[in-house]
Order: sequence, then C-alpha cells, then structure tokens
Amino acid sequence: MGAFEYCGARPEAILLNLHFQRQTMTEPVRSSNFLRTILREDLESGRASAVATRFPPEPNGYLHIGHAKSICVNFGLAQEFGGTCNLRFDDTNPDTEDTEYVDSIIRDVQWLGFEWNGEVRYASDYFPRLYEWARHLVESGLAYVCELSPEDTRLYRGTLTEPGRDSPFRGRPAAESLALLEEMRAGRVEEGKMTLRAKIDMSSPNLNLRDPVLYRVKHAVHHRTGDTWHIYPSYDFAHGQEDAIEGISHSICTLEFEDHRPLYDWFIEHLPVPARPRQYEFARLNLSYTVTSKRKLKQLVEESHVEGWDDPRMPTVSGLRRRGLTPASLRDFVERTGVSRSESVVDLGVLEFCIRDDLDKNAPRAMCVLRPLRVVLRNFDAGAQQTLRAPCHPSREDLGTRELPFGRELWIDRDDFRVEPEKDFKRLVLGQEVRLRNAYVIRAEEVVRDAAGEIVELVCSYDPDTLGKNPADGRKVKGVIHWVAAAGAVDCEVRLYDRLFVDASPDAAEGGFLANLNARSLEILAGCKAEASLSGATTGQRFQFEREGYFCLDPRRGEGDVPVFNRTIGLRDTWASASKGA
Repeated sequence: MGAFEYCGARPEAILLNLHFQRQTMTEPVRSSNFLRTILREDLESGRASAVATRFPPEPNGYLHIGHAKSICVNFGLAQEFGGTCNLRFDDTNPDTEDTEYVDSIIRDVQWLGFEWNGEVRYASDYFPRLYEWARHLVESGLAYVCELSPEDTRLYRGTLTEPGRDSPFRGRPAAESLALLEEMRAGRVEEGKMTLRAKIDMSSPNLNLRDPVLYRVKHAVHHRTGDTWHIYPSYDFAHGQEDAIEGISHSICTLEFEDHRPLYDWFIEHLPVPARPRQYEFARLNLSYTVTSKRKLKQLVEESHVEGWDDPRMPTVSGLRRRGLTPASLRDFVERTGVSRSESVVDLGVLEFCIRDDLDKNAPRAMCVLRPLRVVLRNFDAGAQQTLRAPCHPSREDLGTRELPFGRELWIDRDDFRVEPEKDFKRLVLGQEVRLRNAYVIRAEEVVRDAAGEIVELVCSYDPDTLGKNPADGRKVKGVIHWVAAAGAVDCEVRLYDRLFVDASPDAAEGGFLANLNARSLEILAGCKAEASLSGATTGQRFQFEREGYFCLDPRRGEGDVPVFNRTIGLRDTWASASKGA
C-alpha cells in the first residue's frame, strides 16, 4: 500500500481525496449518507415501525472489501436506529457453494465487530415455502413451465433495443405446468430441459421483467439440504420473499440490483407474503489498485499468483485481517468514504490513512532488525547484562513499558551503517557516533570483513554516561537508530507486502489485470532479529516496528518454524516515489 495517486483516477475520486485531505482527522468522521435520511423519514412517517436490515451473501467465495462496506452499512444502520440486522446466506446454487465459504463469512462478520439478529439464516430454510409460492403463481396464471433450451430462452428474450418473443409454452394450462413442476421437483427431468418462468411482459424495456426464470433443474448435492431438492429458486425469486418472511423493512443492496427492483416489487405484490420490504440501492465500493470481481480473485488463487484467498495482498476480508488491518480501520474507512448513489473510485490512500491512523494510536512499539549486522561493544564487559526499559507507546501510558536486554553484542540494520559519510546520512558512520534508541550513544571504530570483503561485524564503543541524556561534554549526536540485543533476540521472518497491482485501474489497464501484477508485491526477509519482548506475541497481534512500519504476527510459521511478521503498511507513503523510480 502506498501514496495518494491521482494519475488516471476519475474526477470523483480526486474530489474525494481533496475533501479527505482537508479534514482535521482528529475526531471520528460521520459521513453524509442518504440512507440515513430515508430510514429517519420512514420511521417518522410511520412507513416503517422499526428498522430491520440484512446482509445476504452467497456462499460461493470469500468476502472482499466491497462486502465489508455492505456489512458496515447494513449492520451500522440497524445499530444506529435501534433496529436489527439478519445474517442470511442466499444458498440457492449448490454448484458453487460450500461450507468453507459459509464459515469464512461468519468469521469475517464477527471480526468486523457485528452481531446478527437471532440465528444465522439460510435461503434453504425457506425452500418449502418458496416452492408453495411458486405453485401459487402458476395457479394464478402468473407462471408456467417452459421447455425452451437455455440458448433459445436467450434468443426469445430479445435485446435492449428489440422486444422479446413469447415462449411457445407461455399459454400452457396451469394444471399441466403444476404437474410438470412436480416432475421437476421429483428429479425426473434432465437439467436444462425445463424451467419455471414468471409470466410478466416480454416487451418490457426492462429485460428483468421478460418472463424471468423462477426455478431451474439442478441434480447437485446442496451443502445443507443434500439431495432433497432437484430444483432451486433463482436469486431474484428467492431474495425478496426471504426479506418478506424475515420482516425486513429496508433491503439495502448495491446499484447493480437497481434494474431488478421492479421484479422484486412484482413478486411482493403478487404473492401472499407476510411483509412488504422496500429495496434501496447504493453505489458499490470501487478502490484503486484493486480488483474485487469474484471471478478474478478466484483466478488469482487458482493460478497461484497469490498463495490463497487469505493472502495478505488480496482485498478479501480474510487477507486484510492476516495483513494486520484492524476492524476499526475498516469501519472508519467505510464511514469516511460515505454512502451515495454516484459511482466513483476511492483512492487506496484513503484506506491507508485509516490504517495508519488507527495503528499509530493503538499499536505497541517494538524493535526488529530486518537486515542484521552484528555489533560488538569493545568496552562493555563481556559477562555483563543490563535490562533497560522503554515505553510500549509514546503517548499511551496504559500500555505500560517493556524490558530491553542490553549487552556486549547487538544487532543493527545493515542499512544504518556507512564506511564513508554521505550527504544527509544521519546514522552510523565509521569513526562517528549515533544514539541507540532508548539506550546509549555508540561510536563505530572498526569494521570486520569476511573473505569476500563483505562487512560482517562492527567493533564499536559505547558511552556509559549517555543513557537517557546527551554526552556530558556537549557533543551533538544527531542520528538515532534501532537495535536488538543478541542475547534473547527472537529469530524471525519478515514479509514486506506491497500493492498487488502497479496500475491504479488494473481492470482497464493495457494487457488486462494479470499483466499489471506488481513483481515487488512481496519480499521475504529471513534471519531477522526481533527484540526479546516479541517472544510472547500472539497471532494477529499488531506492532509498530520502530522506524520500519506496522507489522502483525502471521498465524503460520516460517521456514525453520520461526515466527513470521507481515508488514501491514509503512510508516509513511513511499509508493509514489518508488513508482516514479521503477
């Protein structure tokens, strides 16, 4: 993750970023939200007696950051207005659904900090009632069994500029359709041979109203109902009726379902449903440097461009969690970007600000040397050991302090040393001094090289009178570097994650999204040295590695069974300058 990039961004995204940067960022942001206005007016007018929303994922993949926005919107509005929000799985397609996805979605919703109303619900809970309502439509002359092939069904449907044609089976008597529907349900009809279709209007300018399919034959084993059913309802038929059964007041979804709303309302009007929910749409989340198509995310996984759905470079909620993002930062991001009906692209920098803002306030500090170089303090007693103390956070006394072992042998970062002085280099130079963070001033006096001429060790001296204070003789020491004592150091692996794509619009970029994968999106550093306090770190725990960035402990161990720390984000944006230099 990196800088605010305007190159190639839509004007709406640029305006959002300019507005975003003008905010003081000191108080929680409450964004404009037209849905809040609708809910408030519905309650005040009596159109709704209470707010009841739902989050209805299809369990055919892992949730991504766009779903996270929908979760926050639906659960957040219910909380704000003292209502309820149901978690319901729309499991109407057994070919693509799996309990693995169900379990991952439940974890994601809980991790984001939300509680659903009652038990987890499933569309499959309502299969018997949906089937009876399908029979009701047939008996009312509003549905029929059609024997057109899938190809002919598409041809008869027409186009955006040409009306559709009636199926030759549209006038089939209700009794005959009911008998065939029973045959379909009993599993005596081949897949693709028959469908149940609503009888609405084949000349409607809205293609969704041109006799949509209500049921199709599928001889697949369902993850909950097994082989009980051989026909499954379409999403359009099931969705609104599920809302009605559950007493949902506001069915909130993204704009791609706007053209489906007349069909949603048609079913509610023509069925004996117990409630009349209303559908409202908002613009989905579009994020720069990101793809959220389930098909493309699945392709990234199956073609091993990433290591799995929870790869920390993925925009899935499980990937973001493993990367080290906090639920609070994601909720803050959703609130800051707002909810509207206008499509726009949000710059990734907005999310990155929210992450840094939260971690800066809450992540305890620690030191970790990513590219170790041994230091020997020649004037420190070889058998001696000191225990220094440092705050866990510079402004959070409630987080306490941590112990820092200090001895004759230390590790510093190789990048913090130069043999010859360089302009603006304010770290350790041979013959000069630098301060060790939370410790003493040291002077580099000698380098030790291996047979190949590589520097493998620094011989230094330390000033014992500089703990927590400047040298007594007034020497000015400008640089401060981090370090780790060799005694008690935690051997670890560090993974430096960056943006998965180099183009801000990977879907629209030349060559397609796979051609724009960032070859530098992951750098694995072995042999890193972390301070002793990190030996007690727990999975998912987040830290600021001083001078390096924000990191979290990965649930998986690295080579040699060492702990792995994933970089969540750097201390500051480096993407823009790195991109220009690439």
